Amino acid sequence: MNFKNSFVARSIQIAGLTLGLAAISIPACAQSPSPADWTQFHRDNMQRWNPYEATVGVGNVKGLQLKWKNSISGPMFTFIESSPAVVNGVVYFGSDDNRVYALDASTGALVWRYTTGYIVRSSPAVVNGVVYVGSGDGNLYALNASTGTLVWKHSSNGSTIESSPAVVNGIVYFGADDNNVYALNASTGAQLWSFTTGDFVQSSAAVANGVVYIGSNDGNLYALNATTGAKLWSVNIGVPVESSPAVANGLVYVGSDSVNMYALNASTGAQLWSAATGSIISSPAVANGVVFVGTEGGEVEALNASTGARLWSRAPSTNGIDVSPAVANGVVYIGSSDGNVYALNASTGDILRIYPTASFSSSPTIVNGVVYVRAGTSQGGGNIYALGVGSADLFLRVQPSSTTVHQGDLLTYAFPVWNLGPANADFEVLNTQVPAGTTFNYIRISGTPGLGTCTTPPYKGTGQIVCHENGSMAPNTTWTVRLTVKVTAPAGTVITENAATMADTPDPNLANNTATVSVTVQ
Repeated sequence: MNFKNSFVARSIQIAGLTLGLAAISIPACAQSPSPADWTQFHRDNMQRWNPYEATVGVGNVKGLQLKWKNSISGPMFTFIESSPAVVNGVVYFGSDDNRVYALDASTGALVWRYTTGYIVRSSPAVVNGVVYVGSGDGNLYALNASTGTLVWKHSSNGSTIESSPAVVNGIVYFGADDNNVYALNASTGAQLWSFTTGDFVQSSAAVANGVVYIGSNDGNLYALNATTGAKLWSVNIGVPVESSPAVANGLVYVGSDSVNMYALNASTGAQLWSAATGSIISSPAVANGVVFVGTEGGEVEALNASTGARLWSRAPSTNGIDVSPAVANGVVYIGSSDGNVYALNASTGDILRIYPTASFSSSPTIVNGVVYVRAGTSQGGGNIYALGVGSADLFLRVQPSSTTVHQGDLLTYAFPVWNLGPANADFEVLNTQVPAGTTFNYIRISGTPGLGTCTTPPYKGTGQIVCHENGSMAPNTTWTVRLTVKVTAPAGTVITENAATMADTPDPNLANNTATVSVTVQ
């Protein structure tokens, strides 16, 4: 599909390059990104893996919940394909309402937005204070990351750009529907070279060791000299290559509609292995010697990066998975067209968390303990979600039904667990015991949500009691366990009961998590 270039006020057109007069140069004081930032679709390592993530992982991802959500209006039948970049505390993404957005990563508040001439399904790259992103209007835009003002734009002969730019060593690489791969000077937008393939280029480039790797709908994966654009090698896979390659340890990994995942020698293109996976549009992620990819059949595959051997396969969804996985701290994050975000254990494939959103066409990003995802609906519009593991302050008390008891009486202890917030408390556990001088009678659970199970001693027995809430408790709600025992101790005996509670959600104030009470037998 071709789109006419729209005229931009106060601009100069030079050989396909538009320079905004108000913002011709790259910002001189661009803040350097943190190593943990996700600057572009593949990340800087070209592997969709964030090795710096340490906040959320296998042990606590079960507590992943909404931090904020921002609604983005769009046309009917919106598909949200632009995946977010997160740099210096700002989230950048494109939308089918023709705009590029920048939001505050902590609050979701709008920082700026810029309107292009058509839908933006390319994922932005943010480097040296500039946002680079393609548009369906046929232009690659460079925008000031702080203000959203135009720095420059470059036309790809009016052809749609869905390929996400990669920015390496001062050069922007991307493909376009005019069948070309482009390399532009990142500072000026001047074209350095272009390479013509046999069909649309919707794959996004991976750049490593002076080589650009990119697929084409002509069925080939190309390796191009990053400086000159000269072809080093190409491999014909036989079907359109919309999947974007990943590069790790001298190998290039790419999927295709041929239902295979391929590993190729990065220097020669020689095939090391192929693995039957099902049709792949999703781009692979590579982490710790494992290749992760989603399939059109709804599976997530984990393959040994050296041999292609299948380590595990999970089908979390009956719907297709077109989006690409992201890996951080032992967790694989991926969305599905069933509207869910899935967090899988990277070692076993076990599903650790399912978070419902809307239909997915965007890939997740993980930075500083927060998962950023885009989702849209067929009725138009879409949301960006920020999901994090919040903290919940649990507050426990032990309340006896009477402070005056006699041998042979039934005594009930109530253990109310309050969640003082601010986040949901997930899967609370209460640990207590039948106090010395009593025997077990029965136990009850109530409150919000009023669900749970307990492991107890037998009737008239003694010992430990462990109760599980088995759900999520919202802020300012209470979950209560009631234990009834029979007093067996003689008069004068002090009966002491104590308990402790915890949850999967981090709790910064453990002083409230234990409680003790004593009564004297009369």
